[in-house]
Amino acid sequence: MFDAGRIAAFSHQETPFYFYDITLLQETLDTAKRAADEYNFRVHYALKANFNDRVLHAVCRTGFGADCVSGNEVKKAVEIGFKPSEIVFAGVGKSDKEITYALDQNIFAFNVESVQELRIIDAIAGDRGKKANVALRINPNVDAQTHHYITTGLDENKFGIAQWELGEAIETLRQCRHIELIGIHFHVGSQITDLNVFKSLCIKVNELNNWFDERGFRLHVLNVGGGLGVDYHQPDATPIPDFRAYFAIFANFLERKPGQEVHFELGRALVSQSGSLISRVLYVKNGIKKNFLILDAGMTELMRPALYQAYHQIERLGQIETASEPIHYDVVGPICESSDCFGKEVLLPKSERGDLIAIRTTGAYGEVMASRYNLRNEIRYVYSDEI
Repeated sequence: MFDAGRIAAFSHQETPFYFYDITLLQETLDTAKRAADEYNFRVHYALKANFNDRVLHAVCRTGFGADCVSGNEVKKAVEIGFKPSEIVFAGVGKSDKEITYALDQNIFAFNVESVQELRIIDAIAGDRGKKANVALRINPNVDAQTHHYITTGLDENKFGIAQWELGEAIETLRQCRHIELIGIHFHVGSQITDLNVFKSLCIKVNELNNWFDERGFRLHVLNVGGGLGVDYHQPDATPIPDFRAYFAIFANFLERKPGQEVHFELGRALVSQSGSLISRVLYVKNGIKKNFLILDAGMTELMRPALYQAYHQIERLGQIETASEPIHYDVVGPICESSDCFGKEVLLPKSERGDLIAIRTTGAYGEVMASRYNLRNEIRYVYSDEI
């Protein structure tokens, strides 16, 4: 990803900044679209992964819908040009104002996460003279086998309607006059690399699809969420996830009834590898027990390692002296928090003040989670076709 010309261009940029490889982004989007189209699957892009304008325009042009988890994400999707008829709105805590805005935009569906939310949407829709399409987000109690902070499909998680609540949900739906059940929705977690997890999900979806059918609800949409992981350890070896294998799982194990559509909500898998955080070494502190590289980027620019100990490959860019031995460094930022650390005991070429450092696979949950803590500057971003 980083040839000599690109590294030379980086040297003239103020750091830190996010670098987006627009070519790789488009190749990833096109690959996913072809794989989904093979089975007539519909994909909604999860804006929470990355809402950079250039990224969103590329996603929209490729023909994906939008998966939003806040009212402002719905607004952003509409502003970018996503068709309201292809926007879904999820989230455990939708406010009345957010629901009202989404109703007025005539979005495709609300992914509803509680029985109480059904009643609220029904009341607001009635006040607006609207009828809202809803899909019930059901907690399938399927273990995503990933970090517990990004697992969302277990009974202990706050997301979705528990299966023991479905009877009450059915009765509520029968009473509501301003909502229409069009489908069921699932999302078991994020950064899932074991495809067997999705097989288990298919089995649960099949059971619940039949359960609703037996009670007189013929569902139009089976929304199986997203969660497909990426290769954080070898980003250049696997720059694009195996979308064909991923979609094939659902094609082979999901039991669709006539006329049913299958929808997905992918985020990380579409954008993660196209982004890198570029930083400079401010100081080198060599000690008896530890050697530190102190960067000008910190947890304010990339929260994932501090938030849930996420791994990112860290590379030193530029010419490397072959005669010098690599050194183990703790790569840290300048923020006044001990958790401001990108990696411990990272083996890197001997580094000096001013050296460029790339933190890879940051196109998802990087820029979007940046903060102004410590009154830091807003993060900059640079695109591959502009340098």
